[in-house]
Amino acid sequence: MEQDPTVETGLDTFSLILPLPYRIAVIFVLGIWAWGLNLHYLSILKIDVPALIKYHTRVSSGSPPHHERTYRLAATVTLPLIVSILFFWLITHGQSSLVIIWDILPQSFLFLLAVFFFIPIQRLSRAGRYRFLTMLKRVSIGGIAEADNGKFGDILLADVLTSYAKVLGDLFVSICMFISPGVSSTDRPDRSCGGAYMVPLIISIPSLIRLRQCLIEFRRVRKHPTSSSGWGGQHLANALKYSSAFPVIILSALQRGTNPNDIGMSEAGLFRLWLFFVFLNSFYSFYWDVAKDWDLTLFSPASVRNNLEHPWGLRRHTHFHTKEMYYGAIVIDLMLRCTWSFKLSPHLDHFNDLEGGIFVMEFLEILRRWMWIFFRVETEWVRTNRGPLPDDILLGDVNGGIDSPSSPNFPK
Repeated sequence: MEQDPTVETGLDTFSLILPLPYRIAVIFVLGIWAWGLNLHYLSILKIDVPALIKYHTRVSSGSPPHHERTYRLAATVTLPLIVSILFFWLITHGQSSLVIIWDILPQSFLFLLAVFFFIPIQRLSRAGRYRFLTMLKRVSIGGIAEADNGKFGDILLADVLTSYAKVLGDLFVSICMFISPGVSSTDRPDRSCGGAYMVPLIISIPSLIRLRQCLIEFRRVRKHPTSSSGWGGQHLANALKYSSAFPVIILSALQRGTNPNDIGMSEAGLFRLWLFFVFLNSFYSFYWDVAKDWDLTLFSPASVRNNLEHPWGLRRHTHFHTKEMYYGAIVIDLMLRCTWSFKLSPHLDHFNDLEGGIFVMEFLEILRRWMWIFFRVETEWVRTNRGPLPDDILLGDVNGGIDSPSSPNFPK
């Protein structure tokens, strides 16, 4: 997807109804609900997500399951958000001048949402919030735990951050505008606040985090090789995937804030170069989602893809109820990986330039990631209980732990 496009001038109708700080809050709160739905449905399938991410088990049989705690947390932050938005509508009446003046209200909610994670209230999943903050602290610098200490959880969190990259960029814009003299965070978003390249830098941080994690995993494999760990090639290939996001971010920033003639290129030439890299990033990422993150055989040799032991293009061991769920996920993932193609349509080429369009694109990416988590966690559960694919062993995606057939914990 194209990173951080420019927006239309003036305070549009959508921004009068849902200013930038509230849009950021809505996306973050939806993320909590989405995680609860992930936990809930996967628990119905008898997939133990807490065990996979090395999170503590329930204290007693009477304790509420993890998804109920997550729902409770989500409801606790949703109610004040709704009240805040309704009160904001009541006092602004959709008038541009009042919307700009009352930026303190939506900005305060964002601040309280951040503080909320530090409140020591046991009933609001205190242990879960503490675990999240601990993981976030480690992941924020590109760190990753060992396999037996929560590595999979760190990978999930870092991948989620890549989907929140543009939201994090908007969060920076909102804060920057709020603290800038004479500027309101509910006014038209100034995505050059803090400098023309500050927002692209913020957007690139999640990909940098995953890049560093991949390189750390590669070093671990090289330092402590096992008979099943391979040479670590899959980690390098994964690192290359995340690296492919940087040209897209850089070229998008150049299209926005630079005269192409200043860098010796025409506007059309710069657009074609951006189109090449965004195509490469999108389809490389789509391939990785299907073939590596979900272990499906769609891109495998025909002898594997057409194996009668499993539906065409899927795999032998599955937990979701119908094969159509997998095929549907593949199609949806491809479509949402290619939302940048709106730029190629003469009728939709400005959709990503509208504030409402930007919000829809951010929401769709969170929706794609929510769907992706179901299949990624299911894949990890299959690997843990059935072992990795031979392709993963050759590329070095196993660590000789419980995922390895050589492990004493591997099911016989």
